[in-house]
Amino acid sequence: MADFNQYTRWETQMHGIKLPRWDDLPKFDLYMDQVTALVNEVLGPLGVDTITPAMINNYVKHKVILAPVKKKYQTMQLTDILMISLLKPMFQTDTVRTGIDQITAGDYPKQAYDNFIGSLEDRLHHLGEDQVQPAAKDLNEKLMQVAVDAVVARLQSAKLLTMIKRPLRKVEKTK
Repeated sequence: MADFNQYTRWETQMHGIKLPRWDDLPKFDLYMDQVTALVNEVLGPLGVDTITPAMINNYVKHKVILAPVKKKYQTMQLTDILMISLLKPMFQTDTVRTGIDQITAGDYPKQAYDNFIGSLEDRLHHLGEDQVQPAAKDLNEKLMQVAVDAVVARLQSAKLLTMIKRPLRKVEKTK
């Protein structure tokens, strides 16, 4: 019972999560160490794996995000890194990039990012409640809903697994 109470406390913590919208992000370009610090600070309360400079360099190398200009990252790259960090546990990075490109093809990047973050935040704020999502009006909106559901399900399952994890018994070798 204590474990379940601990889980419901975690859900309650998620109800208070506040994620930055596009306009909340810095209005100036950031160096790599500033990007990693900001992304890890924003996503840390969710329990998402930390991002490293090597990971970001890999995203640039594989053209998952645009290369920095004079070693500085702009808002567009920062939002991409945030979304990739949320989605990479479930999808390959090139799949995440394709999804971002698809959603932003029908909407401005700022609006698409804000819609995704708003939808994610709304789902987190209603964890543990029966919630009916409005019907998607097109495939892009449905894609975003499914991606948000995947992120939330992954966060929940990761939390539950860490809470119920029991030490494994060692199997003794028979002679």
